[in-house]
Amino acid sequence: MTAQMDFTSLPFQRNEDLDFLHGALSFAVHSKEVLGFQKFLQKRRAFSDQQDGFIQVFWEEAFECFLPSSKIHKQDEAICNGLEELETLPSSVFEMDMTANSYSIYNTVHIIAHALHNMLSSELKHMARIPEAGVKLLDQDLWQTQPLSLCNAKCNSGYRKAAKEGQAFCCYDCIPCPEGKISNQKDLDECFQCAQDHYPNEDQDSCLLKNTNFLSYKETLGNTLASFVVCFSTITILVLSIFIKHSDTPIVKANNKSLTYFLLISLLLSFLCALLFIGQPHQIICLLRQTTFGIIFSVAVSSILAKTIIVVLAFMATKPGSGIRKWVGKRLAIPIVFSCSFIQTTICIVWLLTSPPFLDVDMYSMPKEIVLICNEGSAIMFYCVLGFMGFLAMFSFMVAFLARRLPDTFNEAKFITFSMLVFCSVWLSFVPTYLSTKGKYMVAVEIFSILCSSAGLLAFIFFPKCYIIVVRPDLNNKGQLRRIIEEVKDSH
Repeated sequence: MTAQMDFTSLPFQRNEDLDFLHGALSFAVHSKEVLGFQKFLQKRRAFSDQQDGFIQVFWEEAFECFLPSSKIHKQDEAICNGLEELETLPSSVFEMDMTANSYSIYNTVHIIAHALHNMLSSELKHMARIPEAGVKLLDQDLWQTQPLSLCNAKCNSGYRKAAKEGQAFCCYDCIPCPEGKISNQKDLDECFQCAQDHYPNEDQDSCLLKNTNFLSYKETLGNTLASFVVCFSTITILVLSIFIKHSDTPIVKANNKSLTYFLLISLLLSFLCALLFIGQPHQIICLLRQTTFGIIFSVAVSSILAKTIIVVLAFMATKPGSGIRKWVGKRLAIPIVFSCSFIQTTICIVWLLTSPPFLDVDMYSMPKEIVLICNEGSAIMFYCVLGFMGFLAMFSFMVAFLARRLPDTFNEAKFITFSMLVFCSVWLSFVPTYLSTKGKYMVAVEIFSILCSSAGLLAFIFFPKCYIIVVRPDLNNKGQLRRIIEEVKDSH
């Protein structure tokens, strides 16, 4: 006589000879037949519930076959069709009757259910009842599917699991991945970042390769800026040709011909420098574009400074016995332009030798693009270049402002004052705007500043002279200039 024995190994139950137990008596836990239990088992199929992994494993072991969804199978095993019936299994492998342990659990659940029923029934005695005819109850979720051993289905890709407080570990909510992260598998605990050169798709379940971006001639912004460069360069060439054609006229001679040509050529090169900022950047382009613009534009501003000083000295030289006349002309203009340009060139050389600009990639300013940019290397040297140009512009402005009371007919200092105001306004606005933008828009801001400041110098300094040369040639004569000089003498 023995106690109850249960064999849980299916191969053992199927293959081992249990005849040695024949005739043995054993004590077993009491159990009864449960109505409907056998019918419930007869309806069970391997594919009846895809999410119940236990029945699929049992099915493969009990029927010695493998399911199509199984990852591991033996070559000599047949494929399960899912229509196998549990009642065909030998009783040593599977019993259609409820086991003693299961029957104990069944009784326990019934006891709890009856207790809850009695408790709720006692509470409902004091509540109003709905008539038997009843009314239609709205917003009720009728649960008519077989409950699972899990609280919820698996989380799809693009979501992560978040445990529900106060519930079993298998109960969780599915929360969308935060912005910038993905999950490419089901039931992941955490979302993860894409690589630096990738970005999440809209469903946040995969990573896409970022596109390389820069200020290109093919896009509207780059094409528009390039068109302005060509337009302003053409206007500058046209103004230069007018001055060359009328080089023998008094107004051209009085404005220092060589210095005027020098200024126009430097303005033309300043406009063309903006093209270095458009297109795909390279290491050489990064080295050249800021330094080239800084040197060329310093030549233009120093030429304006020289013109301003010469204008003031020219009217001071009209005084009787003045010794300033010998400084009017090339003797003073060329050293001013050369010395100022030399200082700016020295700053740029130090910049290139100590911390030169270099090609860099911006992975973060635009979520779906890799922006190719030229890193300035040393921000201090970059602002030193801008600061020196600002110093020249402010000095020119002060000198021109002091000469504002010269005769209006030939007062170039007045136009220089306006041009320097435009220059200073543009570059003072440039600094905060430049610092607050990223990527190709930062490059576009600098191109816009170059074009605006250069166009301001061209318009205020040369358009009035072109108007006199082309439209009012009657004012472009020696008699007019003599009359102006006499007015200056009388004013002194």
